[in-house]
Amino acid sequence: MKRILIVEDIVETLRWLVEIVRSAYPAATICTANSVRTALSKLDGQIDLALIDLGLPDGSGLEILRGLNKASPSAIKVVTTVMGDDASIVSSLSAGADGYLLKETEAAVLSRQLTQLSMGLPAISPSVARRIMEHFRLTGPVASLDGRLTERETEVLTLISKGLRNAEVASALNIAETTVAGYIKIVYRKLGISSRAEAAWHANRLGLGLKPE
Repeated sequence: MKRILIVEDIVETLRWLVEIVRSAYPAATICTANSVRTALSKLDGQIDLALIDLGLPDGSGLEILRGLNKASPSAIKVVTTVMGDDASIVSSLSAGADGYLLKETEAAVLSRQLTQLSMGLPAISPSVARRIMEHFRLTGPVASLDGRLTERETEVLTLISKGLRNAEVASALNIAETTVAGYIKIVYRKLGISSRAEAAWHANRLGLGLKPE
């Protein structure tokens, strides 16, 4: 890793992350940012690794993930956050995150996980990995014969995975809002899910999720 970007708005946490990164990659150049705007302005050069907080003063770290997808496609993007809920995890992975680390993890463990990135191993906190495994255990495969989606159902899944509301989906597809609600109900039943967060996850698995603009 030659150039590493750390995005964090809390000064003490930023210093802590810088120390961890230096212990993992002592020869790397580290640049920092405390907002979405500052981070996006630093994407002009090649970035090998980025640690990105989700909750920033002027927006979401998801914007930075998408920006990196365009500016440095080969960059390894790891979310570093205190948010371990399903929606945050799914949104991050759908936006292109390669790893998900919780700040509650001990510094030595974080350093080891970051070092393992150079060996091709993903950086995922154990509790997050368990949530992902539990998710797949509960929802099951999406490609079963009777679970395949029609073309229209796939269109609806794609749009709701991008955060569009029912009315916006209806406008985009030129159909009634009640019809959209019906399609969503069918999609949920076929995929064995019950929320838009899960829908985004499955859309990502099917290659329908969020992509860079």
